[in-house]
Parts: sequence; C-alpha cells; structure tokens
Amino acid sequence: MVGRPKRADEAGAIYHVLNRASHRAEIFNKVADYEAFERILVDAVERVDLSLFAFCLMPNHWHLVVSPAVDGEMGRFVQWLSLTHTQRYHAHHHTAGDGHLYQGRYKSFPVQSDEHFLTVCRYVERNAYSAGLCDAPDRWRFGSLWRWRHGTATEKALLSPWPIPRRSGWINWVAEPLSGKEQRRLQGCIQRGAPFGDETWTESIVRRFDLESTMRPRGRPRKLPIPPKRYLTP
Repeated sequence: MVGRPKRADEAGAIYHVLNRASHRAEIFNKVADYEAFERILVDAVERVDLSLFAFCLMPNHWHLVVSPAVDGEMGRFVQWLSLTHTQRYHAHHHTAGDGHLYQGRYKSFPVQSDEHFLTVCRYVERNAYSAGLCDAPDRWRFGSLWRWRHGTATEKALLSPWPIPRRSGWINWVAEPLSGKEQRRLQGCIQRGAPFGDETWTESIVRRFDLESTMRPRGRPRKLPIPPKRYLTP
C-alpha cells in the first residue's frame, strides 16, 4: 500500500488549502448554506492561533490561504472546520448516514511570501469570477475579496493583514486571467502538495520537509520496450 504523501504544517509558513465535496457534489445550494459555513469559519479562526489571508467558497469546494502560528495548527484548524461543517450540514439537511460530505483528505501546499503569495491570493479571489458566478471578482459575496472591499468592520476582522501589500489596482488585476503557465503550475501544486515559489525557495522547502514525492511525476514509471531476443545461427 502506498503511504500518504508528507505534508508541511509549520508555524509562520503560508499555505493554500482546498477541500472538495465527495463526488464533486454541491454542498452550498443556497445562500443560507454559504452563510452557515462562514459562521463556522469565523469560529474556527477564533479557536486557533492562525491567520486567514484569503478565501473563496464555491458550490462544491472551498479555498483558503492561511498561516498557522503553532506547528501543526493548520491541520487541526482544517480538521475542526471540516468536521464541524459536516456535522451541522447533515443535521440541517437531515442527511446523516448518507455518506461522507468531503472527499478524503484536504489538499494543501506551502507558498512563498512574495509575488507567489499574491499570485495564489489572486487565484483564490478570482475563483468565482472565473467560473462565471459573478460579473466582477469583488461581487462574489462569499469570499475574502468581497469582505475586504465591501464588508463591515466586523466582517473585515476575519481577515489578517497580508505579509506584503496588494498590488495597486488589485481588483482589476484579479479580473485578469492567469497565464497558462501560472494556471498549470498552481493546479500541479494543488494536486501534489508541491511548494509554490521560486526555484531556490522550493528546493529548500522540499529538503526541509522531505517533500521530494510532491515533485515527482504521478503514476507508474513508463516501461522501456524489451529488445527482441537475438539467436545465434549454428
């Protein structure tokens, strides 16, 4: 049996976190579903020593960008968030016993605290816009960009100050599509848990947390063709 890939969860580091519904089914079917999850998210942030920089709730999954202040705190945070949401969801919708709400283990990867951090936050905050759920990135009610731009003081308090400033014209930049290279690399990081940063930083994180497996191609190694047998004539 192949073991689970290792996961970084160190204090002070930045991580992108994603959890997706089982079988990609919708878990947010109405406004009240989104609002219920946001209340749980507020409770989760208050329970732990962790910074929440960005988030976006989608019909069948959610994205977070966080930084724990204690080793292992990200895992505890996501576990409590997902479990509490599952319990309250089943109680509200009377679906207890219908199976898992989330698909297996949540996904996460470390993020370098420079322009790579801005790229990840941009990716997260444009998620609903790129999916056609709103007509402008800051118009999706269930994400950090809306809170930052339109929220009350209480709503904005959920979000922590960023380690580096947003670019000027942030909302316009979020509206611009990511390059193909950025999109492919981010998707690879999500699927494998590989660090997202420049080459030197990535290599240091891989060595530090023993994440070599996240950098290797998935799947079985390609078999080389077997050369034909040669027979010597008598």
